[in-house]
Amino acid sequence: MVSTLFTIFAVLAVLSALLVVVNPLSRNPVTSAMFLVTTMISISGLFVLLDAYFLAAVQILVYAGAVMVLFLFVIMLLDVQETARRKLRVVSLAMGLLAVSALFGVYKSSIEATYEKYGLDSHTLEQAEKSEVVVGSTEALGQGLFSNVNGFILPFEIVSILLLVAMIGAIILSKKELH
Repeated sequence: MVSTLFTIFAVLAVLSALLVVVNPLSRNPVTSAMFLVTTMISISGLFVLLDAYFLAAVQILVYAGAVMVLFLFVIMLLDVQETARRKLRVVSLAMGLLAVSALFGVYKSSIEATYEKYGLDSHTLEQAEKSEVVVGSTEALGQGLFSNVNGFILPFEIVSILLLVAMIGAIILSKKELH
């Protein structure tokens, strides 16, 4: 049952993420934003399957809720119109496929390197499933993010500064000139 739900949520997340970027039905940015909401809800479903209920709730409240309202507000404020379809060039398609293949190769090799570095195989993964560590608990999340043992505190602060800079940039770009 869990593997079936995982497959459904994963396929839905990947398909809706693709439809955000390459939507054959409409070139309207609002449609892309709605597919992005579908992606976020699917990812929160994956978090629920991992027993990470807090992360699932945050995913829906923050990303599917607040961030998407912000995106739609900016789209409506800027009055973005539906763009005309351009003719697809063979060179662009080939370069896109090459880039996706290269990214997939990097992803696959990094997973293999991680498995090799830590000596992981299916037996150790079965043992990890039986361990007593609660992955989805908020206490484990807080300890993992904010302790100096794992080293996630610096990237967390860098991301917060990046979000602040993006917010300031959005305000500056959307601010109209007053004459």
